[in-house]
Amino acid sequence: MIGRLQQSADFQRVLAAPIRSRSAHFAVHHLRSEPKPPGKAGIHLVSTELSTAAAPGCQAPVDDSPAGHWLGTVVPKRHARRSVTRNLLRRQIRGAMERHAASLPPGLWLVRLRTPFSKDQFPSAASDALRAVARSELEQLLQRAAAAPGRK
Repeated sequence: MIGRLQQSADFQRVLAAPIRSRSAHFAVHHLRSEPKPPGKAGIHLVSTELSTAAAPGCQAPVDDSPAGHWLGTVVPKRHARRSVTRNLLRRQIRGAMERHAASLPPGLWLVRLRTPFSKDQFPSAASDALRAVARSELEQLLQRAAAAPGRK
């Protein structure tokens, strides 16, 4: 299972890392790290009662986070105007990452759309042709990323 990057601080850290691999439309960034733990909400309840009883026992935190790979996707509106296209590309990115996760080193991974797909070549927002081209390009991109020398 591949985790998802959710915090903007994680996205910024990975984007600051050099590009590991690039293709005509996509770029891959990688950082050998783990996501930062989510911040705790600062909710303080004021109680008028004082308690002298022992504090209730708390269980150890359950770590549901996947070990090894976390993926973030950046598909900007300026490169894919229609939400159908953005969602298609995100699904293709996640699928390609799941297929290549075993060959990729662990850490934070970010795949971003660098340039738009031609509207002349792909007039439909979510066509089978666009799906096939994106899948093929992402497969090659992640194969090169797996073969690239690891950066620390």
